[in-house]
Amino acid sequence: MIIDFTATWFLKEKAKINRFIANSIGFTIAAISNYLLNKYWTFHSQNTNVTFEFASFFLIALIGLLINNLVIFLLNNKLKMNFYFSKLIAIGVVTSWNFLLNYYFTFSVR
Repeated sequence: MIIDFTATWFLKEKAKINRFIANSIGFTIAAISNYLLNKYWTFHSQNTNVTFEFASFFLIALIGLLINNLVIFLLNNKLKMNFYFSKLIAIGVVTSWNFLLNYYFTFSVR
């Protein structure tokens, strides 16, 4: 979450990139670091097929990104909530999505 927020904030506020593009880039950077943290720390994965494992993780993360941007759009644009508060709610929703799907598919013991 820290990586996501920091990258998004920097790109949106300092680099003046569109908020949804900044959000997408921040999310992607965080997804890559999350893969490594989940592989080695959360799930202790011993899978030697790293390409398939990462592809599965990243596909789930991309769907999560769509959910993330949708939640932000609905809360920020439609309900006029603060962008960063909307992002915080979106992260909560997508964290649940990512964990459950990765638990049952990406890092499941087969």
